[in-house]
Amino acid sequence: MLQQTQVAAVIAYYERFLERFPGIEALAGADEEEVLRLWSGLGYYARARNLHAASRAIAAMGRFPATAAAIAELPGVGRSTANAIAVFAFGERAPILDGNVKRVLARAFAIPGWPGQPEVERALWATAQSLLPRRDLETYTQALMDLGATVCTKARPACGRCPIQSGCAALAQGRIDELPAPRPRKRLPLRRSTWLVLQREGAVLLEKRPSRGLWGGLWTFPEARGADIAAYCRKSFGCEIATVRALAGLEHGFTHFRLRVRPLLCEVKRRFAPLPGRRHRRPALNHAWLPLAEARAAAVPVPVRALIEQLAA
Repeated sequence: MLQQTQVAAVIAYYERFLERFPGIEALAGADEEEVLRLWSGLGYYARARNLHAASRAIAAMGRFPATAAAIAELPGVGRSTANAIAVFAFGERAPILDGNVKRVLARAFAIPGWPGQPEVERALWATAQSLLPRRDLETYTQALMDLGATVCTKARPACGRCPIQSGCAALAQGRIDELPAPRPRKRLPLRRSTWLVLQREGAVLLEKRPSRGLWGGLWTFPEARGADIAAYCRKSFGCEIATVRALAGLEHGFTHFRLRVRPLLCEVKRRFAPLPGRRHRRPALNHAWLPLAEARAAAVPVPVRALIEQLAA
């Protein structure tokens, strides 16, 4: 959960997650949709799917892998996370390189460039490896992470109380603000989508997305296809639309693009079964009508939840 998310935002999710899944067996035996529902709102949902898959892999093994190399084979576990687990759980002598540690090392040794660049990352890994102490690996590793999280922060670092200030190259060179170098800025492409918010008698129609891809496994509103909304809803969902009204648009940012959504509130007059010989089709198994209360508790992404809350208000 702490990958790409701050501690303060994680705590409540972490507590709920552990209450429901206190061990590997409980998580491995759970349905993916329930895992995603408890994760809903944290973003980066591939993390939840990988965590679920990793729990099943561990359950199948009958034990937790005991080396960094073996841990790194689990779905969604990278080198730094695997090394950290191996250090704390098994005392393995391995370096870590999370975001906080990258910042500390880049400043302490004046390593130029954005840490996401392969050559810069290689230099950071080599530095991290060279600094490993012979003993007290657990204490050293935790201290290094805490140093970056609480003292050598991205903005307004507390250099005056830093225990390594006398040896910090960036501080000596007056380069604290420029190291590590930020990610090169690039203009994110904009994608547009029209969502159909079909509503009838206090329930809305949601569509479950494929397990792979954007918002994989989550419930969202279906997207419009074509200009004739009434005809599309009749053909695709077996619904006769009474009125269509545009709701306030919204935007949501992803790593590689921004999504601009135009939601259309479609009040459903009646639902019907397709007649023989007609080209209408019933809503597929990946569609479901949910009362607003259930929809609010379902595994939905943040912008979908915002629209549901707006309807329920």
